Amino acid sequence: MIPVFRPFSDGKEIEYLKAVLDSGWWGMGSRTREFEEKFAAYIGRKYAIGLNSATAALDLAFKCIDIRNREVITTPMTFVSTNHAILYNQGIPVFCDIEPDTLNIDASRIEALVTERTKAIIVVHYGGYACAMDEIMSIADKYNLYVVEDCAHACGGEYRGRKLGSIGQAGCFSFQAVKNLSTGDGGMLVTDDPEWYDFLQKYRWVGITKDTFSRDKDGYDWFYDVVNLGHKFHMNDITAAIGLAQFEKLAWMNRRRQELTMKYNNALRELKQVEIPPVKSYMRPSYHNYVIKTEGREDLRTYLRERDISTGVHYYPNHLYEMYKPYYRRLEVVETIWKKLVTLPLFPDLKEQEQDLIINSIKDFFAPH
Repeated sequence: MIPVFRPFSDGKEIEYLKAVLDSGWWGMGSRTREFEEKFAAYIGRKYAIGLNSATAALDLAFKCIDIRNREVITTPMTFVSTNHAILYNQGIPVFCDIEPDTLNIDASRIEALVTERTKAIIVVHYGGYACAMDEIMSIADKYNLYVVEDCAHACGGEYRGRKLGSIGQAGCFSFQAVKNLSTGDGGMLVTDDPEWYDFLQKYRWVGITKDTFSRDKDGYDWFYDVVNLGHKFHMNDITAAIGLAQFEKLAWMNRRRQELTMKYNNALRELKQVEIPPVKSYMRPSYHNYVIKTEGREDLRTYLRERDISTGVHYYPNHLYEMYKPYYRRLEVVETIWKKLVTLPLFPDLKEQEQDLIINSIKDFFAPH
């Protein structure tokens, strides 16, 4: 069965992991700091905070902003962590409809949702394809709102030459198993705000003022203070070692994703029953996933499954989930378009014959009988 996603490793991960295991320091230490520093420089931010998930990064971004009893304009076309993070912080999600082509939040609909209670906008660069950030930042500036970029799909993607995650007040990245840069699990929050950085360094380690690695460097000074209530959200050197190995080949893996995407596009654009992902002039995508739109998608998914081809649906609109019913509002585009979405296999070591099988199977399905 050809999977929808699969992480890529070339052996460098094992080499870097062995060095950490042999060092005897497996917790948050020098490799975590190295990964943070390299990642911050890559994105174009002053600070990066290594965490155990992107969910934690989103949660912490909203803790920095303080959205308690305030509204956050958001998208329903995302994994639920995006909107759970609003609720974790006692915020109020205000769902905005999406662009029918990119599946990103529709910037032209945001301003109408701004009220006196609005505190922030969160954008999700769906599939690694950039949102219309100039328009979104203009609205944020006009109403003095924060912007959080959910970059779970977007590691290496760009908007008008700027790395995604470098535009809003915070960028939140996922290193979960199937992401462009994978550590199995893990995440990163990037920002330019020194006060946020100082707060987050403590908060991710249960509010402790000085982490164990820093104290060990000082001859293991045992004393530390606890200055605020925090969570155990930090990254460790085992995760960071995998991240550093992945980081070295991120550019190649994203180019490979682009090549596979172009092959899909060239083969499928001739099918009138299929709509392929658009690339707009302001985008340089990271090509995290490949999502087509088609009517009767379940019949297509069944047909492909019978040929050992896995597919997915990303996503069921969040505002339709039972727990989000209190925040429901009619969103015509997303409530129509999600029923047409099919995620095809896309990962760096997808073999030529595998992709040919996928393409030919789709063509066969739509061939006139």
